[in-house]
Amino acid sequence: MTTTHPVLDASFASDNVAGVSPEILTALGRANADAALPYGADPVTAQLREVIKETFGHRAEILPVFNGTGANVVALQALLPRWGAAICSAQAHVNNDEGAAPERVGTVKLLPRPTTDGKLTPADVQAELKALDFVHAAQPLAVTLTQSTELGTVYTPEEIAAVADLAHAHGLGVHLDGARISNAAAALGCSLSEITSAVGVDVLSLGGTKNGAMAAEAVVVLDPDRVAGTEFIQKFSMQLASKQRFISAQLLQLFGTDLWRRNAGHANAQAAKLGRLLAEIPGVTLSRPTEVNATFPEAPARIAQALRERYLIHVWDTASSGNPVLRIMCSFDTSDTQIHALLECARRA
Repeated sequence: MTTTHPVLDASFASDNVAGVSPEILTALGRANADAALPYGADPVTAQLREVIKETFGHRAEILPVFNGTGANVVALQALLPRWGAAICSAQAHVNNDEGAAPERVGTVKLLPRPTTDGKLTPADVQAELKALDFVHAAQPLAVTLTQSTELGTVYTPEEIAAVADLAHAHGLGVHLDGARISNAAAALGCSLSEITSAVGVDVLSLGGTKNGAMAAEAVVVLDPDRVAGTEFIQKFSMQLASKQRFISAQLLQLFGTDLWRRNAGHANAQAAKLGRLLAEIPGVTLSRPTEVNATFPEAPARIAQALRERYLIHVWDTASSGNPVLRIMCSFDTSDTQIHALLECARRA
């Protein structure tokens, strides 16, 4: 006998379950109008390069890639020698959710530091520096930060600058995994450069897919003096697209207009609304403030079960009370109707 399983609503599972922004679909149509030279020698990519310089500084260089893991692998390889290691948060995406690609494909040793909020501090970096010049240890020669973090927290410009200043003082490079950098900048009310090039980030993984793109990420070299060989690494890491204009067109539409901020701002606002209204339900509390587009409610088991029977929602942690902590994420297209349906499910439980 065949057993059928209910199809769960994935609307709140992550921001990568959303569709594609209509503006980006239109941009892809424009890029499809004519033939163009391959491997980034096209006019769309040329225009994107100029936008990136305007956004991050005149020395910035962009390399469009297929996915976020690829961006991180290329960026970390370009930042580190073969004997180098990268200090990261133990909760970081590069450490937990990339199938060990930085280590297996990029041959980059990761040095994870336990944190309570997903954010590295200068003290975390300082603790790893004891291995410098010790021949029996992989050398801590880079720091990788995640903005926003897997715990939905955001580094302020001052926090990034403090880590970068210490790193640079000891000869370490700084990488930022910006899969959700748009959400962070929208939450902080700042520009993208204010949390990257202006505060000492050397190389950035620039995210697009989680903010309305179809499949578009990039490596942005902010300090070419610290980051070398990215074009060659991109190629041998299998991240160089032949029809690159279709990745570039998406990034150009996002970052050449205010679409990145509008999309991220909407996702953040919807998550804040959802978190606030969930916390009004008896027994439900927020385990941490909602800073970006993820909210983390602690809910009684019966409410958590009811939500997970209808929605694809992850249990992120277990609170000291024994109740599950859920991660519920909003996207650029999360509607009020979807939010009210989830709330009604929780209220009935």
